[in-house]
Amino acid sequence: MKVKTSVTLSEDLVKTVRRAGRKGESRSETIERLVRQGLLAEARRAADARDLALINEHADRLNLEAGDVLGYQVEW
Repeated sequence: MKVKTSVTLSEDLVKTVRRAGRKGESRSETIERLVRQGLLAEARRAADARDLALINEHADRLNLEAGDVLGYQVEW
């Protein structure tokens, strides 16, 4: 379901949106696509930040474990 809304944008942003539009795509469709892409990218950045924080939280233990495993390898 679509909901009609009103948004005020600067003239330069409207021009940029127009340039970003795909052939046959309305301005509303372009804005919706770009907002979706931006929100998805933001969600990815947030997930990456959470993952990095978790890795850093356990880095010392993980590095010790990796070092232990490498100690069992045979030199060629």
